[in-house]
Amino acid sequence: MKDTPLSNCERQFLLKAIEEKRRLDGRQTYDYRKMKITFGTDYGCCFVDLGKTRVMAQVSCELVAPKESRPNEGMLFFNIELSPMASPAFEQGRQSELSVKLNRQLERCLRNSKCIDTESLCVVSGVKVWQIRVDVHMLNHDGNLMDAASIAAITALCHFRRPDVGVQGEDVTVYSPEEREPIPLSVYHMPISVSFSFFQQGTYLLVDPCEREERVMDGLLMIAMNKHREICSIQSSGGVMLLKQQVMRCSKIASVKVSEVTELISKALDNDKRARKAGGRCGFAESMPQERITTLKMEETPVEMTDVTDRAHDIIQNAKAPPQTVPSPVVPLPGVGQVGQGLQNTWGLEEDEGEEPEADDNSDEEQEEEVTKMEEEQQRDKQEESGGDVVEISDSEEEEVVILHPETADKAPRIAGSSSHQKGVATSKKRQKK
Repeated sequence: MKDTPLSNCERQFLLKAIEEKRRLDGRQTYDYRKMKITFGTDYGCCFVDLGKTRVMAQVSCELVAPKESRPNEGMLFFNIELSPMASPAFEQGRQSELSVKLNRQLERCLRNSKCIDTESLCVVSGVKVWQIRVDVHMLNHDGNLMDAASIAAITALCHFRRPDVGVQGEDVTVYSPEEREPIPLSVYHMPISVSFSFFQQGTYLLVDPCEREERVMDGLLMIAMNKHREICSIQSSGGVMLLKQQVMRCSKIASVKVSEVTELISKALDNDKRARKAGGRCGFAESMPQERITTLKMEETPVEMTDVTDRAHDIIQNAKAPPQTVPSPVVPLPGVGQVGQGLQNTWGLEEDEGEEPEADDNSDEEQEEEVTKMEEEQQRDKQEESGGDVVEISDSEEEEVVILHPETADKAPRIAGSSSHQKGVATSKKRQKK
């Protein structure tokens, strides 16, 4: 079986909810899931919905030779099919342990309890008897397959009609439903199975466990009982040792549940009988508009819409007013930037020290350019006033400019100063070109 494992978180959540007497679907400890019983077009076809667990049972019959040990009794045969459509854990084409277990429990519940009169199935003693076959198909698996299978099987047997036969000497004639009315089976009582799951070594008890609850349970107790409070079969599985008081308590709960389910089956059979007599639509034709064919159905969830306006008004009044301004997030950690204008940078990156001298150099160069322009203008004015010839001598190695005034010797210091100034001017221009 390709079973999907259950995580530890889900397991702990389920066990904690069971300790608090809560279940996933909102049920109480001893509550059954919603049950619905419908019938197919042919006699002996029954659908049972137990929550999301969906089971179909089909009854068929044929004339066979009886057993040598019991020549006057008919035969009752059960077969349970676990198809992959019901769950990915089921594999097709092989008998799993679960299918064998369910088959044996269903035979103990129905055949060994003598709920069907097998002697009425005899046609010719030692020659021909009716063999009744009950095929149970699992359409969807959501836990508690045994209870759903037992309800579907006994309901299908009560709904089934076998053909009427006529015997003349050694000749056996089987009449069709159009020729003679089919004959129902003789059902003495209706045994129904009720499952109880135990958790934490029998400390907690649940009725009708779902699929996830079955995964975390420690033990399972199945009691088959009829409405007369007669126990037809009882079986315990798992590693839980049950006390006498626990078994008696489960039997009392089972008697109540069996009476409720038996009443539901009787009502469903009566409704189908009246519908068939009235000539109304039944079976497959009726299930079409009601969407009963699909395995997984979406149920409508009721929503209370009466006091929506009042509740919305109360929520608006009790709500806190939103802040007018949203403050910018400030994270004073190094390496983290801030959002918003006017906030200090907190990237933790200091400004490079080389940037400040560059700004100073630029300012000094601008000041030198202004001073040189002023001095050049003054020099031009003086040359115009003196009217003498000016000779410029330049040296290619040092790129110095010397201005000589041949008029008077006492002006040499001033000329030398001007030459030194021109030297600074040349060097400053050299920098600018670079």
